[in-house]
Amino acid sequence: MEIKDLRIEYRKDPIGLDLKKPRFSWKLKSEEQGILQQFYRVVVTKNNDIVWDTQKQESSDSILIQYEGQVLEACTPYQVKVEVWDNKGSFALTEGFFETGLLEGTNFQAEMITPAFSAEETACPIFIKEFELEKPIEKVRIYATALGVYEIKLNGAKVGDSFFAPGWTNYNKRLQYQTYNVDKMVHTSRNVIEIMVGNGWYKGILGFNSMPNHYGERVAALAEIHISYTDGTSEIINTDESWEVVTGEIRSSEIYMGETIDSTFVNHSSSKAVRLPFEKERILGQENEPVRITQRLPAKECIITPKGEKVLDFGQNMAGIVEVKVKSKFGQKITIRHAETLDKEGNFYTENLREAISTDHFICNGEEQVFLPHFTFHGFRYIAIEGLDELNPEDFTACVLQTDLEETGKIQTSNALINQLFSNIQWGQRGNFLDIPTDCPQRDERLGWTGDAQVFSGTAAFNSNVALFFTKWLRDLASEQSEEYGVPHVVPNVLGNKDGAAAWSDAAVIIPWVLYETYGDTRILEEQYESMKGWVDYITRNSGDNGLWQTGFQYGDWLSLDKEEGSIDFTGATDKYLVANAYYANSTDILVRTAKVLNKAEDVEKYTQLHQEIKKAFNNEYITATGRIINNTQTACILALHFNLAEEKYRKRILKSLEANINKHNNHLTTGFVGTPYLCHVLSENGLHDLAGTVFLKEDYPSWLYPVTKGATTIWERWNSILPNGDFDASGMNSLNHYAYGSIGEWIHKKLAGINQLEPGYKKILINPMFIKGITSLEAEYNSLYGMIKSSWSCAEKRITIDVEIPANTTAVLYLPEKDEPMEIGSGNYHFEYETETELKKDRFSFDLTLKEITSEPLAIQLLEQHAPGLLSDPMIQTAYGYTINDILHYAPEESAALFGMVIDSLNKLK
Repeated sequence: MEIKDLRIEYRKDPIGLDLKKPRFSWKLKSEEQGILQQFYRVVVTKNNDIVWDTQKQESSDSILIQYEGQVLEACTPYQVKVEVWDNKGSFALTEGFFETGLLEGTNFQAEMITPAFSAEETACPIFIKEFELEKPIEKVRIYATALGVYEIKLNGAKVGDSFFAPGWTNYNKRLQYQTYNVDKMVHTSRNVIEIMVGNGWYKGILGFNSMPNHYGERVAALAEIHISYTDGTSEIINTDESWEVVTGEIRSSEIYMGETIDSTFVNHSSSKAVRLPFEKERILGQENEPVRITQRLPAKECIITPKGEKVLDFGQNMAGIVEVKVKSKFGQKITIRHAETLDKEGNFYTENLREAISTDHFICNGEEQVFLPHFTFHGFRYIAIEGLDELNPEDFTACVLQTDLEETGKIQTSNALINQLFSNIQWGQRGNFLDIPTDCPQRDERLGWTGDAQVFSGTAAFNSNVALFFTKWLRDLASEQSEEYGVPHVVPNVLGNKDGAAAWSDAAVIIPWVLYETYGDTRILEEQYESMKGWVDYITRNSGDNGLWQTGFQYGDWLSLDKEEGSIDFTGATDKYLVANAYYANSTDILVRTAKVLNKAEDVEKYTQLHQEIKKAFNNEYITATGRIINNTQTACILALHFNLAEEKYRKRILKSLEANINKHNNHLTTGFVGTPYLCHVLSENGLHDLAGTVFLKEDYPSWLYPVTKGATTIWERWNSILPNGDFDASGMNSLNHYAYGSIGEWIHKKLAGINQLEPGYKKILINPMFIKGITSLEAEYNSLYGMIKSSWSCAEKRITIDVEIPANTTAVLYLPEKDEPMEIGSGNYHFEYETETELKKDRFSFDLTLKEITSEPLAIQLLEQHAPGLLSDPMIQTAYGYTINDILHYAPEESAALFGMVIDSLNKLK
């Protein structure tokens, strides 16, 4: 047995930690089965002096053990030692460290400084300071932040590898700072530090109207260089009015518009920085992982379009920037435009970017150069290049930008389309988890839409460790929340005050619970509890005498397909207040469960009563006395069932209504943002798993696989973003990188792979894989806080094979497919093989084929003539040969379903 992967607040050996009670987590690794931690001991020291010693604790707890020692000091390194004894008599030890940051924003001695530039100046200011070190150094740290986005150079080299620091927060209340270890970058003589600041989210163009200055009209910087010498002395160099300010080669930079870099520019003047008053109480340490370049992709193809455009295809839609290596004449201007797709004629297509110009300009100095934008990013797969006579694809590299999250989930199946779908889901997350969870990375939006984040949060938490990412964003959400308006639709909120809306504002309640279930993190519930409760209370205050929320704007089942074709109402056919009250009940239910976890007995009683009242009112309003849901859409049925709103006696009828609705649409979905995440879950959990598989594996429009068949490499915003004929949706709202419908990923890993948590954080695991026809094998893994969980299966050639891995210090309940009784197992690897009659290869014949296709088989004609003489000669049937069997059954007698079912089964048995 060994200890692996010691983490402090989810991080490895962090510096700049701004928490007074950090938590420690570790994983156990052993080749033996049934390993459980029996005892642990954590020792934290400072300069070899013990500041906390848990002593030997009899406990299996190994995640998020909270520090309870002496008060931590600012800017101080601490060493951590963890010892573990397991239930088989083995002992293991591991060590790590962390270093605190300033701990309080008010501990900054530096001043916020700004340039005295005119409002018309677009170039990025560079704040410069020279300093000398005359003694040997022991440690040098830079603590820095900005109003805008910044990069630091020290002696000509970039400090760190992150982009868009200090990140996007509610700058009115919260501003992060970053900590940099620059021990190896300073000279024991003359040093020069430069801080370059771009407009970013603080001052830059944002929102639907592409307006600037959402938080302020001036960019600014604040930094301290803390120098510790080997002789025990120290000094601090602060930003103040002694710093020089110049402009450099970045002549303009905007997130939506792009960046202009003029390497011929020579600055001939400088000025002194000006102090900008700022409340340092707003400043806090970096809370989540930084944005970094996580992948570098070469160009796959060089294309000359019918219009003559020079285009490079990187083969993958993404968020990022392009690095260009070039040697061109002095003053040569290279222009790079970005696009997600080509149009059906093969030309460069940018209409879906709306007002986002998304263009970078590089002006050459005549030498060999490498250009890379600093303060912008684009959503793209293709680039169009202007200004180069000869195009060498090897000189262009697409640099993927995202919050540098640890990827935790993988899935591989026998079905290539499903594998591409899962890749699209992952790339949608990469492209939109860029410091905040955005809706899209390409057009003039890129905002933190709460609804998108909420529906995708379960899938996101499987794909990557999102604990810190969402913790930071939820703190901003709480800071933007108010009694008057509830929870904003976007966070950070740059759209102004609007009344809260169901499913969107419910992110305040749902996402903390997802984090708790995934990571066993009660602190997130403690921190967000008032926000969670505040949202439920907001709805209660805005409810009518009947106890239901039926006022104000709602998004409904956004972008669903059950509205009349061509409608400009994107909220769908499901009653928007039915959606609102379903979420009201769900959030109240989650609040009750949260109150139980936090031992808030009075709230448990209060909100349990409220939840019962909401359910009763919901049934009175939206379900008839005979159990018919009055708004009989797929989404209405889904919500009533998934949120457990319908009385037990009515569930069967509502489920039948859902099944009938799906059948009516030829086993296709019609759901939007609200219904889609839960559709397959409801079917699988209520005895219709085969139907869930059928809907899931549809390849024609509308379906999850339709975009895959059209060449998509990310998830689309709309089911019909690109039409079968190659045209684009013309609504003006057509992102090709929009992760909301990727929420199906949660069903894939929970139902198909069967990986579920029975206890928060996967302390106890459920492995319950469910087969569907069309997938004959699947391999899945999830790297939990306890370690790797694996579930793989195959069902082929009359044999089922199951392989499972359970991490040490956990237990699991395993359901083997086609076996009645579950198995209780401990950690370790398990292999099972047994015989089966199940065949999972996709049938050649189905109800989705046309009558003409079915009757092209002689056996079909024979069976139909035998069991329904004269049917095929009926004049009505003669007109139906172009329709699918599903279409025909909508109008045929009820017994026709059994007839055609028999025919199709017989055809599929033919070898």
